[in-house]
Amino acid sequence: MSGVNLLNFDADQLAAFVGSLGEKPFRARQLLRWIHRRGAREFDAMSDLAKSLRAKLSQQAHIGCPSVLSDVIAADGTRKWLLDVGLGNAIEAVFIPEEDRGTLCMSTQAGCAVNCVFCSTGRQGFNRNLTTAEIVGQLWMVEHSGEPVAARPATESEGRASMRTVSNVVLMGMGEPLQNYDAVLPALRLMLDDNAYGLSRRRVTVSTSGMVPLIDRLAVDCPVALAVSLHASNDALRDTLVPLNKKYPLRELLAACSRYLRTAPRDFITFEYVMLDGINDSDQHAAELVALVADVPCKFNLIPFNPFPESGFERSSGQRIRAFAQHLADAGIVTTTRRTRGDDIDAACGQLAGDIRDRTRVGDRTARRVIPLTASAH
Repeated sequence: MSGVNLLNFDADQLAAFVGSLGEKPFRARQLLRWIHRRGAREFDAMSDLAKSLRAKLSQQAHIGCPSVLSDVIAADGTRKWLLDVGLGNAIEAVFIPEEDRGTLCMSTQAGCAVNCVFCSTGRQGFNRNLTTAEIVGQLWMVEHSGEPVAARPATESEGRASMRTVSNVVLMGMGEPLQNYDAVLPALRLMLDDNAYGLSRRRVTVSTSGMVPLIDRLAVDCPVALAVSLHASNDALRDTLVPLNKKYPLRELLAACSRYLRTAPRDFITFEYVMLDGINDSDQHAAELVALVADVPCKFNLIPFNPFPESGFERSSGQRIRAFAQHLADAGIVTTTRRTRGDDIDAACGQLAGDIRDRTRVGDRTARRVIPLTASAH
């Protein structure tokens, strides 16, 4: 396709592009609605645009998202797409239907450079950042695929005639969103824009492994709900499980979380915690967590580890997870245990890997790493 991909542009960027064509700013709002609300793929279909503008757009722009390589539906209704991003690389997007919501888990990178040792995505290494079009294109594809994807009824404010597939978005797929900040930010703004997807800030969540300076930037630029992949109760263990901790240790990360709450749409931070048998799941670890987050309003989402070949880890037992959760709850911390969804199609947390070659040999290095049992997703 020729010309610029309009999925790369948020409202301000699209207005600038339209201005460069000699058109007035309101045309950008019309374009946003055609592209993101209606899912228009061809400019000729945009009936309220002047023919002269449609001709300019046809010559200088296009609308395109990553193409679908595979589309698999799990027994529980979870749906996973493998999407082509070129040069033999692919990303994955996962839709999780529930009675009161439809959540889309989106990727922001092809691979991941954070290399959390319990995550299959990290094992494949890092290839490149996605463009804004490749990020928001995942949402565009699901909303406008032309086929049912367990759509939910519209809210009263959306009107009886409207049906929405995706009510919640989580940037928890492949990659560390804040390492691709310049592309993620316009994508977030499109998700929130009333002329595009019109999602509430409370219904858009960015998950990070702890990029402290960029947590602070997000708080200013586009504060949405924040989830932090914690996974450990002390620096010694987190240095091993989440190598990024060596650069941004827990004290700095927790301080950034406190600062974020000043502008956040929710009055708490969600801490994600993968339960690894014999590694981070003892009563001592739970006690350390209670002390660690004492000054940060938060909730914990405990995630049963989802095994993958040669991971070197086992899932904590159900009994151990319940005891761990009770310890946190007894301290007054809201604690939930994530229900495993889509694991029969490798769509569960920590299983997203895509069809990407391990160019950096991270898998070999990780397989040799030993985590001491006494030491205490992404």
